[in-house]
Amino acid sequence: MAISPDPKRWQIGLVGYGEVGRILAEDLRKQNIKVGAYDIKLGGDQQAALREHAAKFHVALAGSHAELARSADFMVSAVTSQAVPVAQACVAAIKQGSWFLDFNSASPGAKQRAAALIDGAGGRYVEGAVMTSVPPYRIKVPLLLGGGGARELAPLLVTLGFDAKVASDELGVASAVKMCRSIMIKGMEAMVIESFTTARAYGVEEAVLASLAETFPGINWEKQGAYFFQRVIEHGRRRAEEVREVAETVREAGLTPWSAQGTAERQAWVADLADSGLFGQRGTKEFARSPDWRTEADRILERLRKA
Repeated sequence: MAISPDPKRWQIGLVGYGEVGRILAEDLRKQNIKVGAYDIKLGGDQQAALREHAAKFHVALAGSHAELARSADFMVSAVTSQAVPVAQACVAAIKQGSWFLDFNSASPGAKQRAAALIDGAGGRYVEGAVMTSVPPYRIKVPLLLGGGGARELAPLLVTLGFDAKVASDELGVASAVKMCRSIMIKGMEAMVIESFTTARAYGVEEAVLASLAETFPGINWEKQGAYFFQRVIEHGRRRAEEVREVAETVREAGLTPWSAQGTAERQAWVADLADSGLFGQRGTKEFARSPDWRTEADRILERLRKA
């Protein structure tokens, strides 16, 4: 059966039902668009919350990548750094002529390998680079598209509510923009946590903040510091995975990714602390929501003193 020219009549399949997948599902279902989803967590101890959300918003949960791909006119892959594995899992059942939008944070080389799989099976692969945090923008998060089908898909995505713009007809360019940006953004998060926590240990945080405010007067370092701590505590694992893809992007350019490697280690280190319960219980309203970064820095320092 041919894919409808009206995207609001599509059956949409979401690979990944985490924070991004659930936000997209909610915004698409508000338009009465049919949505299905699959996440490997549906077989684990987190499945209850995912199934509860799906039931609330009438999202059909599939039992596998292939089951989802078989019926989808348009798929969105949003599972951080798994661009190629997801493509491999979907390729045998991909619907002929269906669109496959790869949201994953992956190197240009990884996106090209994933595209070869999907396009080779009769799908239409387009890379998507999400250019900032999704929650504040939801479906309208700034999105760069790349690849041969990007110009055809872009207006269809806009009809669905996305803020999509074409970066290039060449596959990998949009991802390169995102990866290079992430060297800075995710690196700043890691540096702020390292700098502020160390400053707190020495009792010099006020002097450090004052100096930063003088050098970068456009940034509210108290507020930005709290936000960085919150995001890394909550999403450090996913960020570490992304920055490992950033490091691969740097390697593909011929450079040694010293900064990106360090960022990935710091993000993963905070994720380990969060998983140990240092910052409270995941899933509660208080988790990763402290308005003062000092609260979380003190928890880290106390753990280090006891180590």
